[in-house]
Amino acid sequence: MSYEEPNMSTGMTTALSENTLFGMGNPLLDISAVVDKDFLDKFGLKLNDQILAEEHHKALFEEIVQKNKVEYHAGGSTQNSVKIAQWMIQEPHKVATFFGCIGTDRFGEILKKKAEEAHVDAHYYEQNEEPTGTCAACITGDNRSLVANLAAANCYKKEKHLDLDSNWELVKKAKVYYIAGFFLTVSPESILKVAKHASENNKIFCMNLSAPFISQFFKEPLMKVMPYVDILFGNETEAATFAKELGFETDDIAEIAKKAQNLPKENTKRQRMVVFTQGKDDTVATVGEKVTRFPVLDIDQNDIVDTNGAGDAFVGGFLSSLVKEQAVEECIRAGHYSANVIIRRVGCTFPEKPDFQ
Repeated sequence: MSYEEPNMSTGMTTALSENTLFGMGNPLLDISAVVDKDFLDKFGLKLNDQILAEEHHKALFEEIVQKNKVEYHAGGSTQNSVKIAQWMIQEPHKVATFFGCIGTDRFGEILKKKAEEAHVDAHYYEQNEEPTGTCAACITGDNRSLVANLAAANCYKKEKHLDLDSNWELVKKAKVYYIAGFFLTVSPESILKVAKHASENNKIFCMNLSAPFISQFFKEPLMKVMPYVDILFGNETEAATFAKELGFETDDIAEIAKKAQNLPKENTKRQRMVVFTQGKDDTVATVGEKVTRFPVLDIDQNDIVDTNGAGDAFVGGFLSSLVKEQAVEECIRAGHYSANVIIRRVGCTFPEKPDFQ
């Protein structure tokens, strides 16, 4: 990485180059509203779940927009994470690159504007067959239930976008790659191309288990990518489902992390690292041969506004330190910091500057 001399007075390394961090995923516009339990029951939603919209959810999107105080935020799990990473990094702009598919419509324009405001170098594949994807964030107290209508996000095409020379050059510029498991439902061949590039060039490829349904229904593409995964993220629920699907026969989170770490791996120069967050409980991570627990920052229950985006924010903070080649402890500290900021606000939004030392 192109570092200048560390600044001795602060001990900080400066000057990351543009496009060092690459993300690819489903760009969605989040539509968040506070709803009641009746609303969840009506549409058969569970607390703190993430699902893909089906035919019977169509009315949900119409109804949630009628709710009082609807907020629109640029979302999509991977896009949230790279945006938070860029926010944590601040300067230079465009350290983070993002690829995904949107529609040629008003929501698509909002996503482009929001990416620009966040100083992310977003290169969207734009098509007019499907509208820009949306995600209904149904908030009840400090829980959230997400229903994603992928629409355009589902139309990402490797040969129409990723394979283009100008775009692949941006992929090659990166040192760290991050793709949420959600994108496995869209373009596993795009993920594999990026993952193999990282592995063959000894760069860092990171992936997220993202939601229980990924391990349950997209296990095959997930396990095809797994040998290339250097850092695997997930939360306690996703970890438990993953363990069940793989027949780990344990529900001990530390043991699941260890078993996931030891799954077959292509690039043996890097030992896989597994990082599982557990809400307010300790984050569990494999550090070398050991599994270590890292307590999260204390927060008063009353200060929690919206846990939507906490996991994405944790990854974003983590990646911001990872691209600076900092130690795992430091990456987790940055992840805990950014998650702590995000849960005090609605949506995956943040103040102008981080206050992270």
